[in-house]
Amino acid sequence: MYRDNDRYRTFSRRAIFMFGSKFLLMSGLIGRMYYLQVIEGDRYKTLADENRISLKLLAPPRGRIVDRFGRPLAVNQQNYRILLVPENVPDLQITFTALSSIVPISEGEKKRIKREIKRRRRFLPIVIRENLTWPQVARIEANSSELPGLVIDIGESRFYPDGEASAAVVGYVSGVGEKEFTGDPLLELPGFRIGKAGMEKVHDLALRGKSGTSQVEVNAVGREIRELERAEGRSGNEAWLTIDKELQNFVSRQLGEESASAVVMDVHTGEVLSLVSTPSFDPNAFNRGLSRAEWKKLISNPRSPLNNKAIAGLYAPGSTFKMIVALAALEKGVVSPRRKFFCNGEMELGNATFHCWKKNGHGAMDMVSAIAQSCDVYFYEIARKTGIDRIASMARRLGMGQILGAGLPGEQRGLIPTRAWKRQAKGTSWQQGETVLAGIGQGFILTTPLQLVVMISRLVNGGRAVQPSLTRQIISQSDHASQIRVSSEFEKIGIHPTHLDVMARAMAAVTNSPTGTAYKARIRDGNQAMGGKTGTVQVRRISKAERETGVLKNEDLEWHERDHAVFVGFAPVHTPRYAVSVVVEHGGSGSSSAAPIARDILLEVQRRDPTRNIGNSQALRMPKIQSEREEG
Repeated sequence: MYRDNDRYRTFSRRAIFMFGSKFLLMSGLIGRMYYLQVIEGDRYKTLADENRISLKLLAPPRGRIVDRFGRPLAVNQQNYRILLVPENVPDLQITFTALSSIVPISEGEKKRIKREIKRRRRFLPIVIRENLTWPQVARIEANSSELPGLVIDIGESRFYPDGEASAAVVGYVSGVGEKEFTGDPLLELPGFRIGKAGMEKVHDLALRGKSGTSQVEVNAVGREIRELERAEGRSGNEAWLTIDKELQNFVSRQLGEESASAVVMDVHTGEVLSLVSTPSFDPNAFNRGLSRAEWKKLISNPRSPLNNKAIAGLYAPGSTFKMIVALAALEKGVVSPRRKFFCNGEMELGNATFHCWKKNGHGAMDMVSAIAQSCDVYFYEIARKTGIDRIASMARRLGMGQILGAGLPGEQRGLIPTRAWKRQAKGTSWQQGETVLAGIGQGFILTTPLQLVVMISRLVNGGRAVQPSLTRQIISQSDHASQIRVSSEFEKIGIHPTHLDVMARAMAAVTNSPTGTAYKARIRDGNQAMGGKTGTVQVRRISKAERETGVLKNEDLEWHERDHAVFVGFAPVHTPRYAVSVVVEHGGSGSSSAAPIARDILLEVQRRDPTRNIGNSQALRMPKIQSEREEG
């Protein structure tokens, strides 16, 4: 009996222990389930959604670039593109053959598509071709049964309505290079374009806008099932430029296929109304993607269409530099405007002979007549007496030898030499013969067309340090009514007003006096008359033997050996408002090649300003000049 009671107690303890253990395990399991499903339920629901919901970025519409009147220079247009879904293509070669009858596909494109198929999941679409025409889209849709796996997609693409005419200013967009990834997720979107040149590059971040998002449901392998939610992005800001679109096209037509450049600027505000470099390129070609043949043609062109000559072309200014030499001489007190030097066609300096462009000389020249007739001997004399450092100081005050900050990438500084510069750069001392050459804008001096137009602007606006600008304002899509403010307050550059008056009279004589070098290219309407200065820049050395037997004319030389033609001008003469610089590479004489182009441009820019109250022709003051001949 005692043993039975013992066994009963033992069994009861074990049963209680087992029951308690099971109860504790069950309580822990229920508690854990409660914790996971109730307390942590929201968290795990989110994790589950993240496994089935994918968030995609949507590229925002790129902001427009417009001219000073709001006319489009760079816009977006519908981009029809054809995509290939590899898993739906039974035979890739058959698809290529069928598609090639509608959209030609090169062997290079086929290789690229095959590489992408290998790298990506087969259900992800691959871009075959962008910027399809509507007839191509229609034919693809009509033959869709014979083109399995091909679908048409609609997006946006950059478009430049003026093509080559605006390329020097607007630039272009292209795909993102490997070195251009900055961590911005937008840059990783397939087909995303960024600014690579011109204003597209300068204002790239502002033009990009803010990306949108799309929430799509995906399955376990990442295939998209449906779109759940979409938030559209914000369009990029709009860039308003100082350029006049119609004037830009006009100037481009005037330059034609010459290797040339021209810049038009408001002398008081610094607004650049036109900046053209020719020959140019089609920025739309960069957006769609250049072929190897197209790229090779561009880079092998001897007239350098990819070089923006207006800001990066470096040229000796030639005789257009003579106003700077004259002002430096006046400031030093070397000469008075009325003092005369006799030109017999040459000047001796040591063992060297420096020739005037007019073989038999100009005779007695004062400052106004020397500028009007571009007498070289006169400027040899006053440059030698003034010195290179004083000439360089005046040149810098007038915008030479410095980055002017117009707002375009690639602007060159040029070169205004000094004694110190030569010691540092060449390791030798400055020679007086080099000062003589600088007196006519040759030798080491290098300038850009942009610097030339700034120089002429500062000469005729009362001596104010006007700075060129190409951007008026960046405006968000919600602020189209914003006021556009352009500053016209610039400091004086310290040139005496009477000296500036001498330069104005001399430049008026260049074009309006019968003895001026650009008289044949004058504007006959006195109300719109222009002033200016011609320049003819030698690109080869003329030997003594050639001078004795007769210097060859430009038209008898190979193109690359002909002189550069330069002209700087302003209008109207009595109340200057607009300045222009024109450089025609290997164009020959500045008076015969560059001056007529500048005249037509100044006429057009004045015609396009009908509200301007132009004065009368009585305001012109013509100095008396003796000889008459075109500058050579």
